[in-house]
Amino acid sequence: MSMSSWNMLRSIQNEERVAQHRLTRGTTRRILRFARPYRRDIAVFLVTVVLDAVIGVATPLLAGHVVNAITAGGDGASSLIFRLALTIAGLAVADAFLSLAQRWYSARIGEGIILDLRTRVYDHVQRMPLQFFTRTQTGALVSRLNNDVTGAQRAFTSTLSGVVSNVIQLVLTAAVMFSLSWQITVLSLALLPVFIIPARRVGKKLAEITRESYNLDAKMNATMTERFNVSGALLVKLFGRPDAEAARFGERATRVRDIGVQQAMFSRTFFVAMLLVASLAQALTYGLGGWLAVTGSVTAGTVVTLALLLTRLYGPLTALSNVRVDVMSALVSFDRVFEVLDLGPGIEEKPDAVDVPAGSGRIEFRDVHFRYPSAAEVSLATLEDVVTLDRTESAPVLKGVDFTVEPGQMVALVGPSGAGKSTTSMLVPRVYDVTEGAVLVGGVDVRDATLASLRDTIGVVTQDSHLFHESIAENLRYARPGATEEDMWAALRGAQVADLVAGLPDGLDTLVGDRGYRFSGGEKQRIAIARLLLKHPSIVILDEATAHLDSESEAAVQRALATALQGRTALVIAHRLSTVRDADLILVLDEGRVVERGRHDELVAAGGLYSELYRTQFAVGSAPPAGDGEIEVVTVPSARPGLEP
Repeated sequence: MSMSSWNMLRSIQNEERVAQHRLTRGTTRRILRFARPYRRDIAVFLVTVVLDAVIGVATPLLAGHVVNAITAGGDGASSLIFRLALTIAGLAVADAFLSLAQRWYSARIGEGIILDLRTRVYDHVQRMPLQFFTRTQTGALVSRLNNDVTGAQRAFTSTLSGVVSNVIQLVLTAAVMFSLSWQITVLSLALLPVFIIPARRVGKKLAEITRESYNLDAKMNATMTERFNVSGALLVKLFGRPDAEAARFGERATRVRDIGVQQAMFSRTFFVAMLLVASLAQALTYGLGGWLAVTGSVTAGTVVTLALLLTRLYGPLTALSNVRVDVMSALVSFDRVFEVLDLGPGIEEKPDAVDVPAGSGRIEFRDVHFRYPSAAEVSLATLEDVVTLDRTESAPVLKGVDFTVEPGQMVALVGPSGAGKSTTSMLVPRVYDVTEGAVLVGGVDVRDATLASLRDTIGVVTQDSHLFHESIAENLRYARPGATEEDMWAALRGAQVADLVAGLPDGLDTLVGDRGYRFSGGEKQRIAIARLLLKHPSIVILDEATAHLDSESEAAVQRALATALQGRTALVIAHRLSTVRDADLILVLDEGRVVERGRHDELVAAGGLYSELYRTQFAVGSAPPAGDGEIEVVTVPSARPGLEP
């Protein structure tokens, strides 16, 4: 009884949320396709559910026959009672085995569907464009992988089994009860509306409290996530007020406690009311049934049977009164999962994609135009926590960019902030796809290339290189899973960081900490360069790899870069103009167009934008920090040694 009461209460809480959701067309067909691999398991599972329901009705009937045999007496009474008791025991044993089988198949189906859904969603999300992650709330996305996937799984376990079992129990129980005594059955059911109507009001109030509890929990989780990561903890220590932080958190935690008490009391009131109504119905059954038994209208065994069957009638009735909400809740969960799966990945590999030739170092931009996709093209309103997505097209970032980088050549891209330099570099590894034109690597349009060959050909080191909270070895092997320990040490030596790692107590097994914060900026960059060296790409993209480093760290990273760039074509985003002087070609970008091109001396003599940048920077003796209206430098260095400033 308590389980059916809880299911009904949960249904009432979900009713408003379910009613507001509009299912996508074809959701049911997609669910059935998803369930196809488990159709045999589902069939066996339903058979166990049906048999379990039949046993549930048969046992009270046999108990009634036992009572009748006792009251009737006679020579064969003892033998009959023994056989009936043995049959009841046999049914109990069968029911136990059916319960185990039902649970096994339920877990097998449910966990299998969870596995399929989670892996599908995780794989799909990994293929989404970068802008999807810049717009999406991480917590909302994780919720799709956890809460909604689990809710979808419930459709094939508790909801499906509950509907089938409750329908069978209700039909069999009601038929048997009416056949035994329609008067007692009608009187027993008269109390059901007395319970359901108030229960719905209690459920709606409980839904409001639960919703507030979820919101407060989300806010507390967000606060803890922001304060407990390394960057947040440092900010709190530098600028925060511990007493104010504790008081603010305490207020929310106190409200959560108060809501928890309210939830407990409303829930208990609901369950007590359910038990009270069932007990009153049983009392009516015994009262009217006892009177009918005394008058000879029914037997004592019939009264006992009716009383026992009544306990199996209220549960299915209350559960089935909310079956629409249960089914819709499961469908909504599936629909929310499909909503993510239906988002276009943005970057897809063609069926007839070809490999980029091994060792390719040639890069070619042919009349490249690019604009960032709108929010409606890459995101979901529910993942951004907005009512509607912005459908406005962004302004073009690149407008007809043409240039060629020969293998081993140094090319520099220079221009003001927002000119499109970083975007240009991200088109090469196909983080984004061009809107018009083409980007070629090794003579192959990157849209026609296999993603694996692009990854093997191109390596990237960003300004803030990310390290996973794993060991140094695991972070290095992320670039090349099959790398040996000697391969890793060779890469670390090339990155000028082998001595540091060798001096650590755990060596390669040292955990790098959250985002690699156990190491300084320069050390983290050199580990990232070692990861790149281990990958051994023919094209390297360095996105301001030395920005915000002190002089000593920068010098160490530059020595590591000198090794990393030997024999390779690379795109380097840097503030230091000293790396630009040796460029084979400098391209000056402004507002998405190449406005100047040439070597360093030629551009300085021309007196254009590059000359202004050069004279401004060296007039103060160092490169100015990037900002609005200021100039950044992006370089594509050559394979020649001696790139340090």
